[in-house]
Amino acid sequence: MSFRVGALLLISLFLSFCAKASQQIDAVGSSILDLTATAYGFIAIIIFVIAYVFVILEEKLHLRKSKPVLLAAGIIWILIAVAYLGEPNHLLVEQAIRHNFLEYAELFFFLLVAMTYINAMLERGVFDALRDVLVSKGFSYKSLFWLTGVLAFFISPIADNLTTALVMCAVIMAVGKDQPKFIGLACINIVVAANAGGAFSPFGDITTLMVWQKGILEFWTFFKLFIPSVVNFLIPAFIISFAVPPGKPVTQIDAPIFKIKQGGLVIVGLFLVTIVTAISFHLVLHLPPVFGMMTGLAYLKLYAFFLNRHSKNGDQDPDASPGSTPNGSYGKFDIFNKIAQAEWDTLFFFYGVILAVGGLGFMGYLGMTSEFMYGQLGALNANILVGVLSAIVDNIPVMFAVITMNPEMSEVQWLLVTLTAGVGGSLLSIGSAAGVALMGQARGHYTFFGHLKWTPAIALGYGASIGVHMLLNG
Repeated sequence: MSFRVGALLLISLFLSFCAKASQQIDAVGSSILDLTATAYGFIAIIIFVIAYVFVILEEKLHLRKSKPVLLAAGIIWILIAVAYLGEPNHLLVEQAIRHNFLEYAELFFFLLVAMTYINAMLERGVFDALRDVLVSKGFSYKSLFWLTGVLAFFISPIADNLTTALVMCAVIMAVGKDQPKFIGLACINIVVAANAGGAFSPFGDITTLMVWQKGILEFWTFFKLFIPSVVNFLIPAFIISFAVPPGKPVTQIDAPIFKIKQGGLVIVGLFLVTIVTAISFHLVLHLPPVFGMMTGLAYLKLYAFFLNRHSKNGDQDPDASPGSTPNGSYGKFDIFNKIAQAEWDTLFFFYGVILAVGGLGFMGYLGMTSEFMYGQLGALNANILVGVLSAIVDNIPVMFAVITMNPEMSEVQWLLVTLTAGVGGSLLSIGSAAGVALMGQARGHYTFFGHLKWTPAIALGYGASIGVHMLLNG
């Protein structure tokens, strides 16, 4: 009896799938409604602007940025669905939202794996040990200014610019507590360096990751931006370095170095292997890189099992800090704790942005914007403008909007918009995740107006990097 019920259920599901598929095929030829001049469109734009005002005021209101954009995304797609009620092409709405959700899902799982690895390395003390080594060397303020900047530039392509900036800022805060001016200048340098370093790697920034996952640029193509990124970092760093105070911080040279916990360096190696796996999935197997990252998560999960089994008495890891989950796994290296500690606010923020911007694009607004920016201004001017907008608005919705517009551009121009979206956020402290995070970590030392004072120097590097890119790659 149960077999018959199961068979009937499978048959009914198959028939309903076939009926739905035929309906979708019929709807493909239908036209999309232009909602830009309707009440639905106007309300959607107002909702999006209001939501983004709340995002900008996150530090003042203490309202997590994901909350307003999640609500805005839901309302925008409700408006679209209501507008299409009774229309013969209403199935296009379902197709569009599924397409946007799939784009988000790929980005979500890719970032979730990367964040889990970073959290595991943080818990094992890898970054703490790096900080202590730098603090104990007795460098001068100017040497620390350059050293933290260079490290931020070269670590951010492998990790991400946000984590890199936080680690380097911890070093600055530890050695510069008696010199507030140094902290402010060094934080500006770290933000510029981390954003510049993230611009020439698919793993360095969310914007480059989106371009790579979309298949617009190949993995190795991004490295054509290495020299322009170096220029973007070095010019403002050179100018700002003249204002760095002389002397050395007072440090304990013989202070003990934080000992990396058991398995910490192995996890670093597994993270590098995971990156290679993601690249191989894309270049060799022609599969989306997110599947390579998920395979890499299996490496970490299996190693976590091995780590717990081979710790003291095969029971608990003697180096592990107490867990935070209610399932009784305290004292062990619990990989699910590391997943739970991911930046969920950031991940849900990406969902809201991608769905909201995708909804505005479905309404027709991105087509209008693309016609103005890339039709009238031209690709070069439009891509430079994208970088300036990234300093005011977050670079993620700006870059996703460009990808959704999908203007006809050469490889050189796609590289340019990747560069400008990545480094344009350095123009203001609120223009990038690294800048916003450091304003909180170095509160009172690194401020909006302190950064703004050096915006002309950063803008000089911004313009020079564009010129070098066009000279070398154009």
